[in-house]
Amino acid sequence: MSASQTATLPAATRRWQLPATPEQWLVWVCVAIPTLALILFFGYPLLTIFWQSFVQFDGTLGLDNYASITSTPGLITAGINSLAISVSTTVVCLALGFPMAYALERCAIAGKPWVRLSLLLPLLAPSLVQGLGLLFLLGRNGLLYRWTGIEQNIYGYWGLLLSDVFYALPQAIMIIQAALRNADARYYDAATVMGATPAQQFFHITLPNCKFGLLSAGFVVFTITITDFGNAAVIAGDYRVLATEIFNQVSGQQNFGMGSVVGIILLLPALLSVYIERVASQKQFGGSSENRIPLQPAPAPWRDTVLGLVTHLCCLAIWAIIAVVVFASFVKLWPYNMTLTLANFNVNISTGYQPIWTTLYVSVAAALIGIVLLFLLAYGVRNLSGRLAKAVYLLAVLPVGVPGLVMGLSYIFTFNDPAYPLHWLYGTALLIALCNFYHYHTQGFLTMTTGMRMVPQALEEAAACLGGRARHIMGDAILPVIAPTVLAVFFFLFMRSMVTLSAVIFLVTPELNVAAVSVMHLNESGFVSQAAAFSTIIILVVSVAMLLMRALVHYARPNLTVGMN
Repeated sequence: MSASQTATLPAATRRWQLPATPEQWLVWVCVAIPTLALILFFGYPLLTIFWQSFVQFDGTLGLDNYASITSTPGLITAGINSLAISVSTTVVCLALGFPMAYALERCAIAGKPWVRLSLLLPLLAPSLVQGLGLLFLLGRNGLLYRWTGIEQNIYGYWGLLLSDVFYALPQAIMIIQAALRNADARYYDAATVMGATPAQQFFHITLPNCKFGLLSAGFVVFTITITDFGNAAVIAGDYRVLATEIFNQVSGQQNFGMGSVVGIILLLPALLSVYIERVASQKQFGGSSENRIPLQPAPAPWRDTVLGLVTHLCCLAIWAIIAVVVFASFVKLWPYNMTLTLANFNVNISTGYQPIWTTLYVSVAAALIGIVLLFLLAYGVRNLSGRLAKAVYLLAVLPVGVPGLVMGLSYIFTFNDPAYPLHWLYGTALLIALCNFYHYHTQGFLTMTTGMRMVPQALEEAAACLGGRARHIMGDAILPVIAPTVLAVFFFLFMRSMVTLSAVIFLVTPELNVAAVSVMHLNESGFVSQAAAFSTIIILVVSVAMLLMRALVHYARPNLTVGMN
């Protein structure tokens, strides 16, 4: 085709032509490889869930699984319980999260670094550690009963509510903090000049400006709670929820079709809440001004004292839950023999410490695979335009709405099928690593995309003008700028893979186990002190990883500044 003929083609036709330069080929390769991986390890497995929901117990296709929803009292009860516990947790987290976020951003309370450290603690351990800690504190053999003789039945709704609140609260606070931090001091200065009281400023400026942040935090908490398996497995008791119902249908009754239906039921509210959260987040931060003046907190003794007391009491409760688990790991036989010992770390199971080593391997593999694919995808999307870029972006952010249990179940259906070309991955640690990566794909992709936007376009153009090829531009202009983001994404994927439970509960085998699942099995078998020991090791590894991440990112940023100057 001649150049004149090409020029007369419609724009839509020209846009789909083959790349003509090495730079264009690089962009297409960077998009194609991660997108193909997304289809193979996320898109297709998710489709199998919908297909399996029509497969009846006898292997035929039909709608019996959906028809049996109304005739299965346990399933209806689990759905109602899941909604009840999720809504309750959301209300409590917002009621506590807003005052604590306000205390950190708008008050002159003491000990803010300690508060921020306290809020990180629940993120350093599997979700079931909150339930385990509450059992050590408030259970029938807990410290409260030993000290006071007051017997509490922590199992059920109230125990699950407490454990979910302490697990989800830090994430709600971080979102509300971001909304409060987005305020412009000039609005408050103008209101003060016009004679508005602090109360009037709070109700007419603060609350309206952070309403979308509150909405976003609420739906994040709702999603976390309705899809969480760890706390429910430890402390829910007879209080059935959808997350445990999926596990019972698949592992207990081998009813994969009904398990798929429950997975879809769990998927729908999660996807809806994620969509609403995204809209709220865009409205909250989309209209913010880059020229805003940060608001400096002014001391107010009565307000700071009250909010500081609430904040520090919640932080003490978080520390108590984590600390009692660590303490129990050194107790000889909880609660009958409280002598301190290291014997619990000599884990009395057939695989010993193998689950810890497997988890380390899985976490490193997930992080390494993740940073390579996410870097390529973020670079490719940055240099694409039009509908293709929007379609790839949408596919890249979809995993955030898929609960870990549903992701793990889809991997069973997909990779346990001998007809699937990647069947050889089934039963391997690599498949668990891939499941963990795609479970947290959205967060890593959005972080990498944000870092990619920090690369000055002029820097790439200057490297190109100096004769640099695509590999030189990527190595000399892009990688040095985005290095801190790459490090942050690596450690994020590593830490989340270390503590995740729901995404891998269906993929472990007697020969291939991970640390979080081992904690659950040890607790179920009555080896509570050894379960605490495993939890302590996980917390220690993730804490070291976080400290290392902070040090490396801090080291990369000064070097980046020097290099750019």
